[in-house]
Amino acid sequence: MDNEVKQEVLPTSTSREEEPVTVIDLGSSDDSDLEGNAGGLDEVGSTERRYNSVNPVGAKRTRDALGGSSEVERNDVKRATVDELAVVLPEGFYQSIPPGNVTHGNPADPCNVFMSMPPPPPPPSTSSGTPSVRVGSCKQFWKAGDYEGPPGGNWDVSSGGFDHVRVHPKFLHSNATSHKWALGAFAELLDNALDEVASGATQVNVDMLENKKAGDRMLLIEDNGGGMDPEKMRQCMSLGYSAKSKLVNTIGQYGNGFKTSTMRLGADVIVFSRCPGKDGKSSTQSIGLLSYTFLRSTGKEDIVVPMLDYERRESEWSKLVRSCLSDWDKNVKTILQWSPFSSEEDLLSQFEQMNDRGTRIIIYNLWEDDQGMLELDFDADPEDIQLRGVNRDEKNIKMASQFPNSRHFLTFKHSLRSYVSILYLRIPPSFRIILRGRDVEHHNVVNDMMQTEQITYRPQYGADTYVKDFNMAAVVTIGFVKDANHHVDVQGFNVYHKNRLIKPFWRIWNAAGSDGRGVIGVLEANFIEPAHDKQGFERTTVLSRLESRLVQMQKIYWRTNCHKIGYAPRRYKSVNGYDDRDTSPENDPPSASDKFNTSSYPNHKGGDGVYHAASGKDGELSLQAELRREKERSKALEAEVKLARETIEEMSKEKESLIEIFSEERDRRDGEEEILRNKLEEASNMIEELLNKIKKLEGSKGPSWRR
Repeated sequence: MDNEVKQEVLPTSTSREEEPVTVIDLGSSDDSDLEGNAGGLDEVGSTERRYNSVNPVGAKRTRDALGGSSEVERNDVKRATVDELAVVLPEGFYQSIPPGNVTHGNPADPCNVFMSMPPPPPPPSTSSGTPSVRVGSCKQFWKAGDYEGPPGGNWDVSSGGFDHVRVHPKFLHSNATSHKWALGAFAELLDNALDEVASGATQVNVDMLENKKAGDRMLLIEDNGGGMDPEKMRQCMSLGYSAKSKLVNTIGQYGNGFKTSTMRLGADVIVFSRCPGKDGKSSTQSIGLLSYTFLRSTGKEDIVVPMLDYERRESEWSKLVRSCLSDWDKNVKTILQWSPFSSEEDLLSQFEQMNDRGTRIIIYNLWEDDQGMLELDFDADPEDIQLRGVNRDEKNIKMASQFPNSRHFLTFKHSLRSYVSILYLRIPPSFRIILRGRDVEHHNVVNDMMQTEQITYRPQYGADTYVKDFNMAAVVTIGFVKDANHHVDVQGFNVYHKNRLIKPFWRIWNAAGSDGRGVIGVLEANFIEPAHDKQGFERTTVLSRLESRLVQMQKIYWRTNCHKIGYAPRRYKSVNGYDDRDTSPENDPPSASDKFNTSSYPNHKGGDGVYHAASGKDGELSLQAELRREKERSKALEAEVKLARETIEEMSKEKESLIEIFSEERDRRDGEEEILRNKLEEASNMIEELLNKIKKLEGSKGPSWRR
């Protein structure tokens, strides 16, 4: 029975040479394998399926990426698999007899791919003549996930009795929606390039390319870092694999940024990476295609990625075949069909543009807006990449030319050059960021400030907060923007984390009127964790306390210095509605009683024809006028007293707040001192115990031991 299992051969399909194949997969979907755009089941796939079906429990089942061609063949395969599950073979039976030409399982690798521009020619039909499932294209990012794929197939139990979780291509789109702002996706890719400084990277180049095959525009992001070997390339395409999560000076943490960022900018991405040999290994170069267009158009129910690897042997590049040559040819055919390149020579020519190492990322089928225009505007400025739509404000653009010190605040939302110039707090001296042929000049917002002050903030942790380092602190630089004299509505804090800008011009004080206007600040807060899209922070108690403290800093700074930039000191209205000021007879407005007492009466006959008030009433009128003036003075004094009381109350609140902060700081310091004191005491006791033990040992050994 054992021999029959090994020698059994299924009929080969005549359309095998036309099948596009995918080498890397995420999930173990058998039904997607059987219902894809591939043709019949070849002998490699059938042998592989039988070999894995009788593996010992716990062995990893290699996924067959080739699909069946008809319902009858699919049923035969399933029946054969079920029948073989009943065969019991001796343990380790197949360990010494590996099957021939079996495609070895690759690590589960997700691909991030999105659909946009007109799809390439349809893939070949199955051997039964049934065309592959195709889905209409959508060129708008926020609508690209609204499609229905083919009906789900059976969920077969994999080897070992464990189910594999399947990842549908629509997850790629939903995963990328974390980037609501397209320029935030650029930042993720630049983060990866900057992290390559540790591997010797000296530059990253962002540019626009022409797609000769489709006639549209593409994005290029290229660095000259250490590159990726085949294993790292597969981890890059996968979800959650981050070799940098435990490194101190790197920005990437979650192993998800490459996928979300590339798929936010375009539907498809092809990656070229060359890695020099290390530790006696040969140099390698790899090509990987992440295509949402491919997945949607072929009706895939799992995420699959075609890849090619090459190895340098002596002076030539040779194919690094992971399974068999037929699979290699299918990978080449699939990549050429769904990429901007027409031949394998065109693919390899991309490596000629890099030296002995580096990574070249090309994003194509870029997303469009509701008007059918590209989200990215390459024409507004030939040396910049800008956004269209709501992020672009023509009024701010005009103001930016009028107020150069406020330019970054007014333009960072739509201009990649403006945003990238403030994206990092510090740039390595030897590293260049090149945007469309011209270097991006690094800019520190502190240079836009005047009358600056520096305040050291130490975070206040809750009792349930895990603290990595109690000595963490943030130096907040706060001041007026140099254009504040023009009363430009510019304010907010640039909050960095590990050198990376997370919250640009974070507006935290939304005061009525003009309060707070012109005040900007910069700080690096490494004690709070950024969100996955690196455009905000996780809402924690530590963040809330920081936000409250920044509001307080801005209020105190504004009220102390606002008069220096042309704003009047904050004044309150008096009870009667007039400004607080000393009244005088000249400044007193005429009252109704004054008008009544000074008005002329009608002429009467006799004498000079004019009626004069009796001389006895002149003194009474004078006393009434003086009484009114005294009342006005009294009201003014009451208003001043009220204003003074309010000022005192506000200062008392600020004083209490400062006392509370100092008290918390003192308690924290006392706690740390107590901990250190206890540790020192424990160490002293331990030293004393060790000395006593040494003395006892010396006494027990006697003089001979000392010799």
